[in-house]
Amino acid sequence: MSKLNLTLKNKRNILIAALILAGGQSNRMGQDKGQLVFDGCSLITHICTVTQDCLDFVFVITPSTQKYQYLLPKKVQIIKEKIILPKQKSNFPLLGFYQGFKKIDSEWLLLLACDLPKLNSQIIKEWLNTLQSIPSSTMAVLPKQDKGWEPICGFYNRRCLASLEEYLQNDGKSFQQWLKQIAVEELVVSDRSVLFNCNTWEDWQQFLRERESESQTKNSDRSKQNQNDIYRGC
Repeated sequence: MSKLNLTLKNKRNILIAALILAGGQSNRMGQDKGQLVFDGCSLITHICTVTQDCLDFVFVITPSTQKYQYLLPKKVQIIKEKIILPKQKSNFPLLGFYQGFKKIDSEWLLLLACDLPKLNSQIIKEWLNTLQSIPSSTMAVLPKQDKGWEPICGFYNRRCLASLEEYLQNDGKSFQQWLKQIAVEELVVSDRSVLFNCNTWEDWQQFLRERESESQTKNSDRSKQNQNDIYRGC
C-alpha cells in the first residue's frame, strides 16, 4: 500500500496530519451526514475548513469519493476506502481509520468524525499544544466521557498501528475494546460542547435551533450596541 508523503513538520518536529472519516451509512440520520448544510456549507466542508486552519495536511477517507469530491476545500486530499465487509456499503469506523493511517506517512494523526458541527480551529490549536508534553509511551490522546473514550475526535501515534493490525486480524471491531490494549492519555477539553455530534435527525434539528437562537442573540446585541452608539453621538 503506497503512502502519501508529507514534508512539513511542526515545532517539535512531529509530523501531524488529520484524517476525517466519512464512510458511514448514516442509518440513524436517514441521510448522508457529511452533506448536511448549515451556514451555507456542508458538514464535511466545515470540518475540513476548521482543520485546515491548524494543519497543512488534511485527508478524507470514504468509499464514496465522487460524492464528496466537490465538497472538499482546495488541497484536502481524498482517500478511497476499500470495502472489506461482504454485502456492505461501508466498513466499521476502526477499519476506515486503519486504512487511512496506513496510507498517510505521519507520526501523529488527528482523527475526526465528519459530524462535529461545533468543532472550531481554536480548540484544535489548543489540542495540538498538548502533544508537546505527553509521555513518549503514549499511543493515543483522546477526550474522556462516562462510557469511555471519544475515539473519533483525538490523536493517534503511528506506533499504535501494530497493535491495531493484530486486533483487526483477531476480528476486533470496537474502538473502546482496542483502546484498552494501548497507552491512552486524556485530552482535556475546555469546552465540551465541541464534542457534540449529529447521530440522528433530532440531533441535527437541535443543533440548527441552537444556531438560530445564537444568531438572533448576536443580532439583538448588535442592534443594541448601534442604538447606544447613536445616543452617545447625540
